[in-house]
Amino acid sequence: MTIARFQSTHALLAARFAAVLVVSMSVCLTTGVRRVNAQEVENRKDPTSEQQTAFAPGVVTVVPGDASPEETFDGPLTLKNFLDAHPELEWKADTFTDGSPHFDPRSRTLVEMAKQVVLRREIYCLEFSFKPLRQMYIDVPVGAGQLQRKLVWYMVYRVRYRGGDLRPAADEIGGSKLYQRLESVSYDSRRFFPLVTLKDHVSGQEYLDRIIPSAKSVIAAREQITAPLYNSVDISRIRIPRSSDESAPGVWGVLTWIDVNPNIDFLSLYVSGLTNAFEQDGEGDEAPYRRKALQLNFFRPGDAMAQTEDVIRFGVPSFDDAEEQAYILDKYNLPEPLNYRWVFRSPK
Repeated sequence: MTIARFQSTHALLAARFAAVLVVSMSVCLTTGVRRVNAQEVENRKDPTSEQQTAFAPGVVTVVPGDASPEETFDGPLTLKNFLDAHPELEWKADTFTDGSPHFDPRSRTLVEMAKQVVLRREIYCLEFSFKPLRQMYIDVPVGAGQLQRKLVWYMVYRVRYRGGDLRPAADEIGGSKLYQRLESVSYDSRRFFPLVTLKDHVSGQEYLDRIIPSAKSVIAAREQITAPLYNSVDISRIRIPRSSDESAPGVWGVLTWIDVNPNIDFLSLYVSGLTNAFEQDGEGDEAPYRRKALQLNFFRPGDAMAQTEDVIRFGVPSFDDAEEQAYILDKYNLPEPLNYRWVFRSPK
């Protein structure tokens, strides 16, 4: 076979292979070829799953933890507060001992090193599972021993600690520590300190989870919860044990809200406390600080009449009309329809 003919044949085969690759979404591996169907692609975008649980009859939606490597460090940063507090570290020609400078490179001075600091930390993230967001009327204490019947929004959820936390690992090279890898670590348990808000995407109003002692037993009876059920304060005292068993009970909690706008249509829950990941622009008290939170999106196709009959659906409504879909995505501040996502939010 001539070189020209070989090149022509090679180009034709390459074009055919590329066409097959696009159509079948196949993935070439060193051990062979594996087909990736549309469902697998969708699962990568939305790795939630549904699970039957014996402790609360029905199905829970499971959101896996999301600990990312880039969350294990910040920097390089300039420690401005440190440098401002120690101006004596800035050596100048007239401050050299005996008028003679030191011969270390400038990058070895404390001032220069304080301008290139990388802060590293260990990151964990709990698994969060939840039952549907619902409403029911409950007698709520309003003071002076009085009760008032109010419409309570609530969600029963479960948290589990699956281990696999990410920790920066150092290698000793030339007498210095070099961080080029992460290691996975697990502990016996973790704690969950929840801060959960319900946001109305039309009005922009947010509702903080309320502790309603009289609601817990009523909700537990309706949902047939056989495990202990904790409010957002009590659950912070409970250790979440590490578990790898899919049938592990986890720890169950309940979130409650009152006086929610009866005309609410598009809403999200922001669940903080599942992870210790955060973002900060710089360092110091004035640097903007944002905690990582789980954003769960819902919509409510109903009105102010017979609210307990309305089904609050998990996810974002879909429309064939591109203009309508763009309007909905703008309300949720989403680039595409997503049932949930992880976001960084400033503490309120």
